[in-house]
Amino acid sequence: MRVIIAGGGIAGLTTALSLHAAGITDVTVHEAVEEIHPLGVGINLLPHAVRELIELGLGDRLAEVGVATADLTFLTPRGQQIWSEPRGLAAGYRWPQYSIHRGRLQLLLLDAVRERLGPDAVVLGSRITGLDHDADLLVGADGIRSDVRRALFPDEGEPIPGGDVLWRGTTYGRPFMTGRSMIMLGDRTQKLVIYPIAPPSEDGTQLINWAIQHRTDVLGVPTGDWNQPISVSKVLPHVQGWHCDELDVYGLVAGAEQVLEYPLVDRDPLPYWSKGNVTLVGDAAHPMYPTGSNGGTQAIIDARVLAYALANGLGLEFYEEQRRPVTGEIVLANRKDGPEVILKMVDERAPQGFSDIEYVMPRAEREEIALHYKKLAGFEPTTLNARRSWSVTLDR
Repeated sequence: MRVIIAGGGIAGLTTALSLHAAGITDVTVHEAVEEIHPLGVGINLLPHAVRELIELGLGDRLAEVGVATADLTFLTPRGQQIWSEPRGLAAGYRWPQYSIHRGRLQLLLLDAVRERLGPDAVVLGSRITGLDHDADLLVGADGIRSDVRRALFPDEGEPIPGGDVLWRGTTYGRPFMTGRSMIMLGDRTQKLVIYPIAPPSEDGTQLINWAIQHRTDVLGVPTGDWNQPISVSKVLPHVQGWHCDELDVYGLVAGAEQVLEYPLVDRDPLPYWSKGNVTLVGDAAHPMYPTGSNGGTQAIIDARVLAYALANGLGLEFYEEQRRPVTGEIVLANRKDGPEVILKMVDERAPQGFSDIEYVMPRAEREEIALHYKKLAGFEPTTLNARRSWSVTLDR
């Protein structure tokens, strides 16, 4: 079976590794850029994605460059705690959760593809624009502006703006809380997530990722400006006065060497992903808001299920049955803020703060919101720990 993959990002490279592990080795990845650099900011890999990467033999490499997330805490802009929960192994999962630099993750996957499939398995400076290719299967893994998706759905149009702008940056700073913590502050107008994406360096600092999602005019950010560098001075007024006992929020944002501006966009769920010998994975199939840390995670799971389906003769129908309904629900849930909706709800109920969170949002309600999203996205601990593996047993 000959497979061509359009796109050499996380989705495309993981698809290549998954196919190879399943015994499908005639695989070529075509990436439009001439050279892959470790660009970008942070990404979270939830336990159900880390499980797949560990089963692909990448566990040690992930542990070297990522941070095994220990806990997640929600705060008001005043620094009042709303909710805190353990993450990864501390939450009872059999696999950790990792926070990692997106570019370093991409290079890790690229190195693994070249080692296992050969140095020519990834063709740079090669863009796939149509569906007519000499392959048994064409996989569109070419992102939210996918050419393969456009060929399948030529009348779909541009990504849908959500009315928010995202500002993202990284700053070297001292470890906060456990040194493996995520914190999220927010209200009805914006939210800020902060987490480390690399182990501490020799000088005791570590690279910390931060991202602000701010409500703005829908037309305020051109939807084509995906990595628009801006001055940090544009962002600082939006975190003026925001407080966290464990961290200087304003100082962290002010210390960023570069700030990137993104529009918040996604696409409506599709009625199908596959047609003939073509299918979609990752953002090409289900671009979603970066809520709940699920974009990259779901792309990795797509890759593994697709390889499982093909290796076991189950076809693209099985792949879609397993993945399309789930990811469609996540896309829609993320438009409603997913588990992060508690920031908005608490601000609506107690805009001036509170003396006891129990009177504003009882613990049972907070637990239900967190658990509901985990079940929806496929990483409720007990279910995930008991779920079958997507690995294919090969007789070699």
